[in-house]
Amino acid sequence: MRRVEREGDRWSGQIGLPGGHVDAEDRDLVATALREVREEVGLDLERDTRLVGHLQPVQAKARGQLLPMWITPFVFCATGELAPVPGPEAVEVFWFPLERARSGELAWTHRYLRGDEERVLPAWRDGERVVWGLTYEILSGFLRVVS
Repeated sequence: MRRVEREGDRWSGQIGLPGGHVDAEDRDLVATALREVREEVGLDLERDTRLVGHLQPVQAKARGQLLPMWITPFVFCATGELAPVPGPEAVEVFWFPLERARSGELAWTHRYLRGDEERVLPAWRDGERVVWGLTYEILSGFLRVVS
């Protein structure tokens, strides 16, 4: 999904995966993932998918700095047709072509300035959509463990 641009949001306007913080009502991290996906992209994963498992937790980063936040990416397999729709935190939702990314076809280098320092990071580019940073790290980890 492409996130809505908002003042104070570290990941404003970036391509990312649905996710967020645990709410008091969430019985566990799977419940958090299910709720966040429903809120952000309108999918009912309990009804339309089966849980496959999770990837290794990844420490969140912003502007090159590690944050005191860990992200546990969950993997679900669709059991039927899924039609995501943008929630209030997304301006667009889409399926990213992971096979093309895996093949190297979408290989890209993302550059951005942080103060006087330019950072150069591996990325994928599909048209105007650039996947880099934490999202790139999570999806690269996924591609390493699936055939």
